[in-house]
Amino acid sequence: MCLAVIATALPAHAYNQQKTGNLTMSADIHAPEFGVTLPPIGYVQFCARYKTECRNVGSQNTQAELSNKSWAQMVEVNNFVNDKIAPATDMDLYGTVERWDYPSIAGDCEDYVLMKKRYLEGLGFAPEALLITVVFDENGDGHAVLMVRTDGGDFVLDNRRRTVLRWSETGYEYLKRQSQTNPRIWVSMSTRYAKDRNTIAGAN
Repeated sequence: MCLAVIATALPAHAYNQQKTGNLTMSADIHAPEFGVTLPPIGYVQFCARYKTECRNVGSQNTQAELSNKSWAQMVEVNNFVNDKIAPATDMDLYGTVERWDYPSIAGDCEDYVLMKKRYLEGLGFAPEALLITVVFDENGDGHAVLMVRTDGGDFVLDNRRRTVLRWSETGYEYLKRQSQTNPRIWVSMSTRYAKDRNTIAGAN
């Protein structure tokens, strides 16, 4: 689906800007949802292989605290995984068009997301605040990022950027993401893509 393009180093003052600046005061610090939709087929297949990774442990209201510590952890994990994993297509790695999996030395965008999610969970972030998200990039191509829901807004960890950005600052069109209430249920982030409310990954 996508490859890594590393860009722009994070300014040292970015945390304070995003925590206390004008963005935090806006009404759209959290990305909208518009009903349940179809999960990506790669995620359905991932859940079939890693059932415990897709178990329902969530709560709709769970948010990570946006603090200096949590911000530093998000930035560190984003940069560490971006530097550690080399970009490669699923066809190159697995001989198939689409496969979501934990990378060892190489992977595509979904693989970066899965590893970042695992590392942040290991640092104490609640799984239900770490949402795999599918977008259309500036070229209209499919791409996946990790959205972290915090009490200061939703932030995006992206294998194409070293900067952790608020969701509304990425320039992407948001398609769908995991529901906080159940990781196997996906919700539309656009009214154009809302689908069957009964769709659950691995069950449909």
